[in-house]
Amino acid sequence: MKRYYFVNDNLNDLESIESELEQRGITTLQIHVLSQRDADVKMHKLNEVISFLKHDVVRSAILGAAVGFAACLLILSVVHTTGLANSAAGWAPFLFLAIVLLGFCTWEGGLKGIQEPNHRFRRFQKELQDGKHIFFVDVDPNEERILQQVAASHPNLQAAGTEPAGAHWIVAWQQKGLNFIKALP
Repeated sequence: MKRYYFVNDNLNDLESIESELEQRGITTLQIHVLSQRDADVKMHKLNEVISFLKHDVVRSAILGAAVGFAACLLILSVVHTTGLANSAAGWAPFLFLAIVLLGFCTWEGGLKGIQEPNHRFRRFQKELQDGKHIFFVDVDPNEERILQQVAASHPNLQAAGTEPAGAHWIVAWQQKGLNFIKALP
């Protein structure tokens, strides 16, 4: 899949674009609106980016875990080479220290990520501060033509770039999950 980014300052226009895309077969799960005016986005019933994903929590936590894992390896290798594990305490306190250090580094990475915008959205900070909205759509190659036709019919929709998106099977499983939930009594 490929992600197409657009910038627009009119939520009514974005609402009609989303409706057109859905009528032509692109699912709601493929369409998102990133904005600093979340209440307005909800009022227009647009598919907003959830707050958690607006920040770089996941990526920073993974980086923190990598640092923590390296620290664990360093501690355990120092304990092994110095022979500290041969004392009466054995390996248990050092393994516990390594696990705590891994958890702490992961937690710190996540805390750092809460304070930063998602790395995929950093380039749009000026537009967001100016009150504009970022409209993005994840499409398969066979859906690109549909997106281009709809985008061409809306002159206020400004193209803002592309990048690789998640795999199609992720969207398919999310859709199946939603369908299952809707089918429940």
